[in-house]
Amino acid sequence: MSIEPCKVLRAMFDEAVGAALPSLRVPAYLPPPPRGRTIVVGAGKASALMAKAVEENWPGPLTGLIVTRDGHSVPCSRIEIVEASHPVPDARGLAAAQRIRSLIDGLGPDDLVLALISGGGSALLTLPAPGLTLEDKQAINAALLRSGASIGEMNIVRKHLSAIKGGHLAAAAHPAQVVTLLISDVPGDDPALIASGPTVADPSTFADAAAVLKKYGITEPRSVIEHLNRAKGETPKADDVRLSRAQTNTIAAPQLSLEAAAEVARKTGVTPLILGDALEGEAREVGRVMAGIARQTVLRGQPVRPPVVLLSGGETTVTVKGKGRGGRNVEFLLSLAIELDGLQNVFALAGDTDGVDGAEEIAGAIVTPDTLARAKQLGIDANASLADNDGHSFFEALGDQVITGPTRTNVNDFRAILITARNEGAANRP
Repeated sequence: MSIEPCKVLRAMFDEAVGAALPSLRVPAYLPPPPRGRTIVVGAGKASALMAKAVEENWPGPLTGLIVTRDGHSVPCSRIEIVEASHPVPDARGLAAAQRIRSLIDGLGPDDLVLALISGGGSALLTLPAPGLTLEDKQAINAALLRSGASIGEMNIVRKHLSAIKGGHLAAAAHPAQVVTLLISDVPGDDPALIASGPTVADPSTFADAAAVLKKYGITEPRSVIEHLNRAKGETPKADDVRLSRAQTNTIAAPQLSLEAAAEVARKTGVTPLILGDALEGEAREVGRVMAGIARQTVLRGQPVRPPVVLLSGGETTVTVKGKGRGGRNVEFLLSLAIELDGLQNVFALAGDTDGVDGAEEIAGAIVTPDTLARAKQLGIDANASLADNDGHSFFEALGDQVITGPTRTNVNDFRAILITARNEGAANRP
């Protein structure tokens, strides 16, 4: 069977995104309408499309407010959609969080809060804890984003600087019923980490948050450090009575999307091998490891004989030390390409399923066996680009970016390494 590698890779990525679209996932998880009011609130890159799916399938009256990333809104008739900044919060996100908090005040046991939460909600749903300011939150978010901290570590800090994350939103809605629909963008699909868990009990502590900042040498702003050290007003825990009527459903997750991509591979005559849906670590180090697996596959036919595609999800990190534009998927791919060094029959695609890699409106990119050769012809040094954390400029120059626009869903990163055949001369290797 003839394989067009780049087309197959893009088809798998598109199917992975499509499998997580709210229009497909929301309807089956909607609760029965309550005797009282239905208030829809939420935050995240997928939340607007989730709200639209709720409106199209909800049998009774409802009202609400959703905050999503700039460019990710969709028209809704009963639920208000507002946009705010991501990944660093802004005043619009603060205003939206204040309004959401007001919407759920004074609810009774017959009322329902339907919370629509997805990745990106940590930055979008911004309500500083007493004594902190929006500027404090902006400064600490920027520092964390550049530090190389994992998404889990960042969210531990965010929850302890917030009056709405880490279960505070659900606690404020008590005694109303709270049903949360989650689209997971975190390794392991822990509800307490998705958008910093505004409706979920938080097992972490102020001490944990302070330890994250110490680990990465973050010492400013002082107001944040002092707030964490005071450790007053701990986040709601699992035994908090205010969370007794809170229910959480994860409606889409990375594993679901990897399985959808695997089915595309099978139909193309390619064996899929899912390596994991929660891979973490420095993007360039993951690239080196994946290159080693790909090399073993193309030269030895192990762990699976080609044609095969190595699929993985999760969220790597980039410790920005250069002057480049960052982006964990393009950094992964650039490292992979350098390690493969033109190895024939190996192609790869990596992209963020929300369509945004880092702070760029680019989902990711594609690597082919001639990636380094074409770069050299253009006078581009791949190693220098990697050292400068500038994968986006590298793949932009080659015309190999994957651009989707806002997908309005978010199940984290998608990585696919396609090995089309064993290399000639490798068949008789011991």
